[in-house]
Amino acid sequence: MTAVVTPDGVPLPPPREIPSTFVSSLKSWWAAGEKESAAAEERLLRKLPFFRPAGSPPSSPDNGFASVAQSMRVELDNPKHYINTLAITPTTSSASPSRPPTVLLHGYGAGLGFFFQNFLALGQWVGRRGSPIYALDWLGMGRSARVPFTVKAKRDDIDGRVQEAEGFFIDSLEQWRQRMGLERMTLIGHSLGGYLSVAYALKFPTRVSKIILLSPAGVPRDPDSTVYSREVTEAQETDVSNSDHAENATKARIESMKSDQKEARNKESRSRRLLTYLWEEGWSPFQVVRSSLFWGPMLVGKYSSRRFIGLSEEDTRAMHAYIVNLVLAKGSGEYCVSHLLAPGAHARRPLVDRIAALKVPITFIYGEHDWMDPDGGAQSVENLRKAGNGNGKMYMIPHAGHHVYLDNPKAVNDLLIKELDRQQERM
Repeated sequence: MTAVVTPDGVPLPPPREIPSTFVSSLKSWWAAGEKESAAAEERLLRKLPFFRPAGSPPSSPDNGFASVAQSMRVELDNPKHYINTLAITPTTSSASPSRPPTVLLHGYGAGLGFFFQNFLALGQWVGRRGSPIYALDWLGMGRSARVPFTVKAKRDDIDGRVQEAEGFFIDSLEQWRQRMGLERMTLIGHSLGGYLSVAYALKFPTRVSKIILLSPAGVPRDPDSTVYSREVTEAQETDVSNSDHAENATKARIESMKSDQKEARNKESRSRRLLTYLWEEGWSPFQVVRSSLFWGPMLVGKYSSRRFIGLSEEDTRAMHAYIVNLVLAKGSGEYCVSHLLAPGAHARRPLVDRIAALKVPITFIYGEHDWMDPDGGAQSVENLRKAGNGNGKMYMIPHAGHHVYLDNPKAVNDLLIKELDRQQERM
């Protein structure tokens, strides 16, 4: 196993084995903390040949790449609030103010390290195009400040709860944009990060040039309470047809995917129904893990071993160490979930009813085995078209589930580069 070296030349210890016994789980729990969290993130980022640790000179490593990646902490208006940021910037003078930077936003309870298999391709694109890419941890998640999350609106004031919960995240993103001196941004958001990307664009429309949504949460209405059209364009503008690449989101593909989802719902367990009850009561899944104390790392290990089966053994262990430290950190932004989403990830204020107000290009990307309902994406594209925005698209990624960027990174990377290049041509 290749040793990871810190800025002062001291090797980082390799990630621990995924706990399978109480003793190993206890050791992992005992070691968790800010220092180990930073080391876990750096192990993932060190896989980039152009990564330089915080505190290193900003010059490009001598490795043939025209970009450099570096971690930083961006302070917000409140001195106790900060955003953990990975900046991938060009090392040449080809960067142009006319080209908006791209901002990568993770999903619920995750962190920027989840995109570690996408950073190489995106960094190469930065070197070619001269336009920077940033990956952020949302305030209250990842390695950003874990500040208190509170909502003052009463439980039956749905609009008030949604507005406050969205504001916690999108107002901090706006502060980050101002601190970074950016005029406009292309937003790439996964799951809850996709939902919040749209919410940000609705509140600050002049600051967004394009949105790319990776398996976004909160798009469709709840099918148990509302029925809506399932129209979808049979053919869309794309030259990708290989089964290992993104495919047209045709009506037949969507119906096949929904059939698989229905079968999975029919097998829903009693424990899943209990989690639904806890969700409505304001609990978070991570609160349950933290409450288990010494057993927490083992519980996370069961998820890691199952979820990241496609990764190498070393990468799986690195991801597990990263997730354990995120989960065991102080609860904060995670408590937004019951205010924004109902059980089943149906938004209390669905994006399908709001997205037509946007005038920028919007691309939806789902995995063919996704548990997010693609009907919302298809209907959103149609609503955009009816509102005069013909720049809505939707793709399916084969051999992928909800974490499309991890399950089939090559297909997603190729599609992201294509979409970013299309944006550059339009600019």
